[in-house]
Amino acid sequence: MIPGRNHLGRANQRKRRGSSMLEFALLAPWYAFLFVGAYDFGFYSYGLIATQNAARVAAMYCSASTTRAANCDATYEACGYVLDQLRDMPNVGSAMTGPCTAPVVVTTSMITGPDGASAAQVTVAYTTPKLIPIPGVLLGGVTITRTSVMRVLG
Repeated sequence: MIPGRNHLGRANQRKRRGSSMLEFALLAPWYAFLFVGAYDFGFYSYGLIATQNAARVAAMYCSASTTRAANCDATYEACGYVLDQLRDMPNVGSAMTGPCTAPVVVTTSMITGPDGASAAQVTVAYTTPKLIPIPGVLLGGVTITRTSVMRVLG
């Protein structure tokens, strides 16, 4: 056994520990940025899916009959169905009731569908809350607009 050899091994371990801490310090902001990006992407994806589902449910309600499609009022009937679908969104909650105003705006109309038959059209616009801004990509809230058209039954 060589007397100074253990001492050199310990010094080498200290250098490795120091370089690991330096690497972590340099990469930590990037890891945080990736985490924030994944969180925002997931939230906006959920908002997109929920808005599309809300438009589809309201269009199903309005397309139940010709009378309902002609008189489907965006302020109460369709708005109630949309709000039921968006209750889990952070800026909607259970306190919000019809008529729909910001952050959820609903418009309904009776149109002629692509096949020439009567159809109910519902458009839902949802404005997300401001999350963590990503410079150059997302600076705040996003407005998601989805439209659903369904053929009127009967």
